[in-house]
Amino acid sequence: MERRRAILDAAEALLREQGYEAATLKAVGERAGIPVASMYHYFPDRHQVDAELLRRHLRVIEELVTAALEGSSLSTLREAADAVIDPLRDYFREHPSCVELWFSGRSEALAVLVREFDAAQADRFWRLLVERGLVSADTPRLALQLAFEVGNRLFDVAFRQSPAGDDATIDEARRMVIAYLKTYAA
Repeated sequence: MERRRAILDAAEALLREQGYEAATLKAVGERAGIPVASMYHYFPDRHQVDAELLRRHLRVIEELVTAALEGSSLSTLREAADAVIDPLRDYFREHPSCVELWFSGRSEALAVLVREFDAAQADRFWRLLVERGLVSADTPRLALQLAFEVGNRLFDVAFRQSPAGDDATIDEARRMVIAYLKTYAA
């Protein structure tokens, strides 16, 4: 378990410092002080390292968004959108390795993890908005899935424009999502 953690920590450091292309299995092994041949005992390929590291990030993001959603009264669509967008933006700013995996990752496994995360968050957000009376009960779940898809794509644009996430693009993402969800207001 300790070696797996060392591998993941080394991969995270390389992603943060040098980007996706630099975080090869060989480079991760060297950074972790583990021979490349031994790396395959813990992870069969680089994509498995990437996927496990992204899972680690997703668990933390889930906790942050949950705390934001449950720790506030959320009486407007703006407050509800902020409770999802702000923790994600802040986490991406603090963890460039997550940005590299989320938007630059080259494997289908990473794309699946992001889609599953967004789908689960969209479903949870839909329930919360309906329960709080911020959208009508007949709002299709697809509407929230699409809102997350738009937000995800615009976050990609924002973090490609600036490592800290372009504020203007993030503000426009927020504006678009809120305006769209208002069409379903209760």
